[in-house]
Amino acid sequence: MTAEGKLEQSMRDASDLSPAKLALLAKWARDGIDKPLEIVRNECSEEEPTLSFVQERQLFLELLDPGTAVNNLAIGLALEGALDSEALVRSANRVVERHELLRTYFAWSDGRVVPQVVAHVSIDLEVIDVPEGDAETLRLAEQEAGRAFELDRAPLLRARLFRKGPASHLLLIVVHHTIADGWSLGVLLRELFLHYRAIAAASSVELPPLPIQYRDYAAWQRRQVGAFEPQLCFWQERLRGELPVLDLPTDHPRGTRQTFNGAVRRRFIPADGVARAKELSRACSATPFMTFLAAYLTLLHRYCREDDILVGTPIAGRTRAETQGLIGPFINTLVLRTDLSGNPTFRELVGHVRDVAFASYANQDVPFEKLVAELRPQRDLSRTPIFQVMFNLQNAPLPDLDLPELRVQLVNIDRGA
Repeated sequence: MTAEGKLEQSMRDASDLSPAKLALLAKWARDGIDKPLEIVRNECSEEEPTLSFVQERQLFLELLDPGTAVNNLAIGLALEGALDSEALVRSANRVVERHELLRTYFAWSDGRVVPQVVAHVSIDLEVIDVPEGDAETLRLAEQEAGRAFELDRAPLLRARLFRKGPASHLLLIVVHHTIADGWSLGVLLRELFLHYRAIAAASSVELPPLPIQYRDYAAWQRRQVGAFEPQLCFWQERLRGELPVLDLPTDHPRGTRQTFNGAVRRRFIPADGVARAKELSRACSATPFMTFLAAYLTLLHRYCREDDILVGTPIAGRTRAETQGLIGPFINTLVLRTDLSGNPTFRELVGHVRDVAFASYANQDVPFEKLVAELRPQRDLSRTPIFQVMFNLQNAPLPDLDLPELRVQLVNIDRGA
C-alpha cells in the first residue's frame, strides 16, 4: 500500500475522532508523506552559525534583565555511597565533546549576536566541603544556581559537587537556557550515567553518532520561515481582536516594570486524587494535562471573573526524530485561548480545552517571538505580551537513576527566579 493509501486507511479507522484530533492526525501523516529528512548536517566548519528563534528569545530576556538567573536551568542529584569523582569528570567531558552546543558562547558582531563554537572545552568539577549538613548544602546549591553566566565565555555549563561526608554528596549542574532546555537535561544525564557506568566497569561505551548538531537545526529552522505562513494564519485568526488582560487580584500594587524575582511553592496532590483525574480524563477522551488545565482555568475564572482567558504553555518542539537525542533549546510557547462563557459543566470545559489544545498542537511550529512580532500587541513593561500566566506539565523523559555503588535521588533546586 502506498503512503497515501495508508493515510486514507488511517483516516477511515479514526472516523470516531473529534475534528481537532482528525486535523492533527492528518497533519502528522501528511508531514510524513510530503516532508523527507530535511535537516542535514553541515560539515563545513567555516560557515558562521546562526541563532535559532528560541535562542533569540532567551538572549532578548537576558538583555532585558541582565545578571539574573531567569535563564538558568539547574538540576540537583543527591549521591549516597562510593562516588568516583574522577570518573564523573571524565564522563561530563565526553558529553561536552559530543554536543557542540555545550562548547558554544555568544559574541557581538556588527550589532548582532553570533554563536561561536570552541573546538575543545574541559569541565572542571569544583568540590565544596559542607560539614554543616543538608540545609546549608541546599542553601549553597541554590545560591550557585542563581549565579549569572557570562555569555561570552564557554562553557555555559558548570558543575559543583557539595561534599557533606565521604559517602554523601550533592551534584549540582547549572546550564544556560540558550544552550539547553528541560528535555536536554534528561539527555545530558542519560549520557553522563552511561559513561560513568562504563568507566566504573573499566570499559567504554560507543554512542551512535549524532545525525546533526544544533547549528544544523538552527539553519534549517531559519529556512522554514515561509512554511510557517499557514500556521501563522491560524494564530492570527485565533488571537484576533483586542486580547484580554488577566488581572489577578494581588496583595501589592503592580510595579511599572516586570521583574523575574520569584520563588517556588510546592503542594502535593494525593495519589487517589491523581487517579480520579486520570479516570475523568479517559472519560472525556482527554489527557491529564487537559483536565488539570481545565481546573486551572476554573480557578482563574473564579478570581478574575473573566470568560476569555489566555494561558501560555511550553511545548517540547522536538517533532523531528533527529532532534530527540540532541542537547539544545527546542522549546516553544503556545497560547491556549479558552472561552468559559455560558457556565459550562466541568466535563464540557475539559472537552473544550481538549479541542483548543489539539488545534494548537497542530500549529505549534510558529516561534512565539515571530507570533508576537506579527500580532504587535500593545506592549507594557509590567506584563508579558499576549498572556500573563503559564501552565506547564513537566514530562520530559529522565534516565533511570541507577549508578554502581550509589543511591541517586533528584533534589529540587530553587534558583530564585
